[in-house]
Amino acid sequence: MTTLLKSAVPSTASDRGTYTYVAVYSAVLYTVLLIAPVVAGKLIQQFALTPVQLGGLFSLELGAFSLATVPAYLWLRRINLRTASYLFTAVVIAGNVLSGFVDDFGLLMAVRFVTSLAAGSITVILLTLSGKTSNPSRAFGIFVVCQLAMGALILAVFPALFANAGVSAIYWTLAGLGLACLAVVNRIDGEALRREMPAAAAARSKVPVAKFAAGLAAVFLFYVALSGVWSFMAQISAAAGTELSATSLVLSIATVAGIVSALVATVLGDTPRRRLYLIVGYLGMALSVALLFGTPGLIQFAIAAVIFKFAWTFILPYLLSTLADLSGGGHVMNTTNLMIGGGFSLGPILSGSLIQSSGGFTSMLALSLAGVLASFACVLVVAKRQAA
Repeated sequence: MTTLLKSAVPSTASDRGTYTYVAVYSAVLYTVLLIAPVVAGKLIQQFALTPVQLGGLFSLELGAFSLATVPAYLWLRRINLRTASYLFTAVVIAGNVLSGFVDDFGLLMAVRFVTSLAAGSITVILLTLSGKTSNPSRAFGIFVVCQLAMGALILAVFPALFANAGVSAIYWTLAGLGLACLAVVNRIDGEALRREMPAAAAARSKVPVAKFAAGLAAVFLFYVALSGVWSFMAQISAAAGTELSATSLVLSIATVAGIVSALVATVLGDTPRRRLYLIVGYLGMALSVALLFGTPGLIQFAIAAVIFKFAWTFILPYLLSTLADLSGGGHVMNTTNLMIGGGFSLGPILSGSLIQSSGGFTSMLALSLAGVLASFACVLVVAKRQAA
């Protein structure tokens, strides 16, 4: 029924405004996570950090992104979304400016936590508004592709641009990007959630608990599997005897494939074939993980990496829009943000532990393959009930 109601709503200027807001903010907000390889060396140099301290800082920022979900249950439907966006963006800007001046690592961690908590709060708005557009798959496609494009740009430009600069210059650049985001806040409908509050509450009350749990499990398992494999792609290739330069080239090509697939999903948008696209995407992702077993040569590794990244970024918009259909967005997407962060942070830890305990990649890949298939099964349950 939700799908029928959405299909009856024409694409409006409000949708276009939301797409613009999602595009700009998703590219800028996730920069703080995408710059990790660039900023790591600068932080080590300035603060003399150990690997544990550095990893702790990045984990803290990622955790804050996810924890923003918890307070959002209280404010998301009570505050004008424009006001919230201005407020949280101001905190992000101030946090990045202050990060450039801090010379104590403990204080830096506190500032980065608050900054990431504000950025995660805006992410909750992004996901919720995306789910309320007349074409959620397109909105989520924009959400994914803008992150990937910014990530490719950062890895290409930032190392050279900030080669002779301190970490302060990077944080201040992030502050400038945050300032630019303020120009698109007025493109969204600030009262979208408060105005539809009674209807949304009624819709949520009709969502079966099992269906809701299956959808969240699908997202969580999906992120555990993909982050666990992608974090160790280079090590899998190196264990097979492939040179680092060849591995880097393959991963660069795979990143381009990911951008292309996200663009394809964005252009296609919502479609009656969404379930079919999810099936094809999940099977492709499972096949790519299976190709990594053993000691894959360069060609086999390249095929696996390209399929993996293409399938992952193609699935994601349709996976998120499937969850958005459970209640037209709202707190379903807020909780989804927590699942994304939890799965993203747990995957590498689990994979690293399995690799260390077994001395190889077989058990890690087996767990990731099981995670992909389990996520696939959960999605089929949700999609089947929606179709019914």
